[in-house]
Amino acid sequence: MSVNKYSKKELDNFKEKIIKKKEEVLKDIIKSQDIADNMLENSNTSSVNYSSHLADAGADYQEIEKAYYWVQRENTFLQYLDRALEMIDEGTFGVCKECDERIGEERLMEVPHTTSCFSCKNKK
Repeated sequence: MSVNKYSKKELDNFKEKIIKKKEEVLKDIIKSQDIADNMLENSNTSSVNYSSHLADAGADYQEIEKAYYWVQRENTFLQYLDRALEMIDEGTFGVCKECDERIGEERLMEVPHTTSCFSCKNKK
């Protein structure tokens, strides 16, 4: 089995795209965190000012939970992007652990931390 690695130029291109994606995710995290914090702050102050129905309060807290869930989800994706950058530095990026073949560029852009090509992933 031969390893079909990406060239240095291709890896640099992936790295650049991943870094850009990481910057976007960081902006999204800050934005989502602000939204979640504002929702929480408003729910704490507004509940004192008016008597709300129990269902309204439940819906408000559900929206707050959803906002914090998105923050957590984005943080997890950020960790995946960091892992992809580590794999580029280690020389393991873009090579399937199962068949030692190149992982398709489209798959790498969607799931940059993947270690399986599409064919091997579907076999599992």
